[in-house]
Amino acid sequence: MEGSLTPERAVVGFIGLGVMGGSMARNLHRAGYKLHVYNRSRDKAEELVRLGAVWHDSPGDLAPHANVIITMVGFPQDVAEVYLGEDGLLARAKPGTLLIDMTTSSPNLAQIIYREAKKRSLRALDAPVSGGDVGAREGRLSIMVGGEAADFEAALPVFQAMGTNIVYHGGAGAGQNAKMCNQIAIASNMMGVCEAIAYARKAGLDPEKVLQSIGSGAAGSWSLNNLGPRIVRGDFEPGFYVKHFIKDMKIALETANEIGLQAHGLKLASELYEKLAEMGEGNRGTQALYKLYE
Repeated sequence: MEGSLTPERAVVGFIGLGVMGGSMARNLHRAGYKLHVYNRSRDKAEELVRLGAVWHDSPGDLAPHANVIITMVGFPQDVAEVYLGEDGLLARAKPGTLLIDMTTSSPNLAQIIYREAKKRSLRALDAPVSGGDVGAREGRLSIMVGGEAADFEAALPVFQAMGTNIVYHGGAGAGQNAKMCNQIAIASNMMGVCEAIAYARKAGLDPEKVLQSIGSGAAGSWSLNNLGPRIVRGDFEPGFYVKHFIKDMKIALETANEIGLQAHGLKLASELYEKLAEMGEGNRGTQALYKLYE
């Protein structure tokens, strides 16, 4: 697979059409890419199929029909099943195919997939994203990429259809490690956002005015400016699921332990989100952490 993977040179397979994946696939369609799609529940693929995407009944069935395959699934065990299973992508993809896992997953698993892909004359990048449902919908995702530099360069047109901040971080697993940095920063920040809004209310302030004051100052952040207003409105619908954030924090804590880092804020946030999930809020958005402060 030589050269840049423009719409004229690439047929894209997309696996995982959830809150993020569905919007990412639609942006690829808008950019002119021919799409083959698979999702566990077919109803989430219907819009894309109406637009011309080709449906497949399994990842293995999809694999031979594309020279770029993107996965955006839920958990590392889902990634392992899609790639490493008997009827998975590594077994069924054509030699030369570029496999891009955009799930937030384990850096170690990304390295395993890379090595196994290379044995089969396949290429593999790990490219997790940040930006939530809004970033996915508007094609403004931050994309953190690990793998071989030449594969990253070839994949740039594909990434540019989905994101605006696209950074190559190094070899296999580097993208996932960069995403762990992102999740560590968000974990402590979300606690601060929720506590600030709870403090504002208990102090008798108007939370909307408080957000207006602090959002453009030193306290400003994506979480404060995008999720803070949702909290004030009582909108806890998922841009990113609590259950998936818990998964990410577990990966980050495991990796931090491996590299000898004491991640104090991450540990506390993980404990709070676990408590939130025990309250039955696992399918809510990450801003639902505020419910612990009410």
